[in-house]
Amino acid sequence: MAREIIRTSNAPAPPPAYSQAVRAAGLVFVSGTAPVDAATGKIVGETIQEQTRQCLENVSAILQAAGSSLDRVVSATVILLEEADFAGMNEEWVKWFPANPPARQGAKLPVRIPGMRVSIAAIAEA
Repeated sequence: MAREIIRTSNAPAPPPAYSQAVRAAGLVFVSGTAPVDAATGKIVGETIQEQTRQCLENVSAILQAAGSSLDRVVSATVILLEEADFAGMNEEWVKWFPANPPARQGAKLPVRIPGMRVSIAAIAEA
């Protein structure tokens, strides 16, 4: 089975240790994506809603580069710095997935990156 590395300049560049996404087996696997502006490399937003929005914009850009979209997301992982941000993240999340949302799981950020409150990974149909 072939796999294809997905990369776009419309989303933040990943560190050398992993790819923005990989397309394989009819799916697109998007790595954990931070709330970073691709043009500036800076974290966007102070609220969890703003940061969730930026993460989803980045995931969307990566999926578009892979020939997919948020409408095709089947599973997502939301990684939060603080459990208290869960309600605010959900408030923004439902704007992006108002009907038939993907399966989802949550986790806690394993490292502290100054200013970063959320990271989102996704798996979508290619």
